[in-house]
Amino acid sequence: MIAGAAAVGRAGTSEPHRERRGKVWPQRWYTDDVDFDAVIFDLDGTLVDTLEDLADAMNRVLSGQQVPVHSHATYKLLIGKGIRNLVAQALPAEKRSAETISGCYERMLADYGEHFLVKTRRYDGAAELVSGLRAAGVKLAVFSNKSHELTRLIVESLFGAGDFDVVMGAQPGVPLKPDPAVALAISDRLGVAPGRVVFLGDSGIDMLTASAAGMIAVGAAWGFRTKDELVENGASLVLDHPLELLELRG
Repeated sequence: MIAGAAAVGRAGTSEPHRERRGKVWPQRWYTDDVDFDAVIFDLDGTLVDTLEDLADAMNRVLSGQQVPVHSHATYKLLIGKGIRNLVAQALPAEKRSAETISGCYERMLADYGEHFLVKTRRYDGAAELVSGLRAAGVKLAVFSNKSHELTRLIVESLFGAGDFDVVMGAQPGVPLKPDPAVALAISDRLGVAPGRVVFLGDSGIDMLTASAAGMIAVGAAWGFRTKDELVENGASLVLDHPLELLELRG
């Protein structure tokens, strides 16, 4: 049995818990297993480890601007709100004019677009989780704040054809997470009520998105952010390994 999943109450509450199979579960879940019919996955830090390729591309852009670069650890805190936001946050405060951000954003898209699969890899257990959920008849989707084209290319390169029913990335005129609009649109396309959808992600942004959409917010502790951030932003459950989600379904 995979160990490590920890259920939590909403941040700032003293919600009662009960134990099952060596895990602690929130009292508000009355069934032995979490019942869901669909999963929406975040991409970066949840299904795939994109950190090094994103950091290396951004650092090349920064070097071209003759400004300081950042460590991979720093980029863990910057990734998650889209590439334009990443560019703005990576630049020194005094270099964040609209013109500089736009120019660096275009250079970042060009550089990362050529190097997005150099070091990027699936997380251990991610492919097995996807295949296991598919075999169980669970509908699957990917929703990322990364550009739609890059999201699609990464998913198609690292997972099997037809693994996901819907793949959505950032598109002009479409709100980014934590706005729940796209998550709700995906739920509708899947034909699954939001309350029966697990939203699995590694950041507070993902947990806020899930909560706003009325979905089951599940945190991925193997990703870029901390368990504390996940809990503080509404995670109902935090997993330490992807395959724990299969066990949750019973």
